[in-house]
Amino acid sequence: MPEIVMYATQSCPYCNMARRLLDSKGVEYKVIDVAGDQELWKTMEEKTGRNTVPQIFIGDHHVGGYDDLSAADRRGEIDPLLQG
Repeated sequence: MPEIVMYATQSCPYCNMARRLLDSKGVEYKVIDVAGDQELWKTMEEKTGRNTVPQIFIGDHHVGGYDDLSAADRRGEIDPLLQG
């Protein structure tokens, strides 16, 4: 299984929804909390070209934010990514 990484903050409702979706898949993922850390936030922006959280990676694939994750899941695209 590829590594799953989510840039997030604790107070973000979309981050919490993304956590719930990933939890429902039964997968382990790493959360990088960017709240209050300008260097981590800048790193996230450079990697994604976006300045909102969450930003989710499955392996080297940048899924995007929660809306992107949810839409990809509805299209059946997330499970194959999780399989590697």
